[in-house]
Amino acid sequence: MRKLILAISVLALAGSAAFADPIADRQALMKANGKAASVLAPIVKGEKPFDQAAVMAALTQLSENAQKIDVAALFPAGSDTGEKTTASPKIWEEPTEFQAKVDKFRADTAAAVAAAPKDVDALKAQFGAIGANCGGCHETFRIKKG
Repeated sequence: MRKLILAISVLALAGSAAFADPIADRQALMKANGKAASVLAPIVKGEKPFDQAAVMAALTQLSENAQKIDVAALFPAGSDTGEKTTASPKIWEEPTEFQAKVDKFRADTAAAVAAAPKDVDALKAQFGAIGANCGGCHETFRIKKG
């Protein structure tokens, strides 16, 4: 009986994964990244006071999100078309370069968490590297809206 329940559970999970929407999944991940960055940007700009707990929570979120970027799962062939996506065809034309950008994002966010910035100046250095990475990837691998 246990084997039957386990087999049914595995099939159910596999079936639900087959119906996942990679465009919605990657957009949710990028939206979460934007939310985390929106905590950090005002601090870096001097619009909000430095709050190490908030900074570390946002950096940790970015780093955890970076680990979730599975290029094969989130950017499968055929998920580059339609109104819902701004992913550039370059993702599929230059997969090695795209993966390198993802890997750099992972490294930058992990380094920021490891550095545990203790003040605004330290945060600026870490956030600058992360922001440059995000911007560079969006410049090359994202279609600009409007």
